[in-house]
Amino acid sequence: MPVTTLETTSSSRVHLIGGEKGGVGKSMVSRLLAQYFIDQHLPFVGFDTDRSHGALMRFYADYASPVVVDRYEALDQIIESAVEQPGRRVLVDLAAQTHAPLLEWMDDSGVLDMADVSGFSLCYWHVMDAGRDSVDLLTRLLDRFGGRLRYVLVLNQLRGDDFSMLEKSGQLARAQALGATVITIKRLHEAAVQKIDESSSSFWAAKSDGAGAGLGMMDRQRVKMWLGHAFAEIAKAEA
Repeated sequence: MPVTTLETTSSSRVHLIGGEKGGVGKSMVSRLLAQYFIDQHLPFVGFDTDRSHGALMRFYADYASPVVVDRYEALDQIIESAVEQPGRRVLVDLAAQTHAPLLEWMDDSGVLDMADVSGFSLCYWHVMDAGRDSVDLLTRLLDRFGGRLRYVLVLNQLRGDDFSMLEKSGQLARAQALGATVITIKRLHEAAVQKIDESSSSFWAAKSDGAGAGLGMMDRQRVKMWLGHAFAEIAKAEA
């Protein structure tokens, strides 16, 4: 029986769902990824850094556990989870204001060097609204890591649909030159989003049995259409 080593984990993927700014939709994207992994029968484990109301713990508790970003031993679980099971996806929902301690851990622990040696991939999903702050945070992210990270830029239309500021800044082209994948999360009717959240329903429950989430027939249809588009976008980044 082969021994699991760093060199045998080439298909393991660590997905960091960030953006630093609060309210841009990081938790929504984490939930979409969790549901995508479930629907595609891809093994994954989730880590939730939000101590107060973490979305992964709330909606996908069977797959997630909390992680404290100011404790290295806790963050180490992220990489250890990728190493322990080849082919596993590791999904990390980064709450606002967790960026600095995460970077300190990555630097002190040589996480990027480990990924280079072992072959497991580390991907940062930068979730963006249409505002200036998201562009500035992307600039700082690219300044810090350059081509050492794999990036997915998530243009979240639930938080605005005019991303001309991003295009004019030059940072979109810069990220794409570094190999970034750009995906769009379309707007979903706000009433449907509120009903799903108020009922603490997973997206699976919402699309398969909308009554439990307080969704009528047409709301459920809109959720199915929205999920189909979101999953097609995620598939581009997961390829």
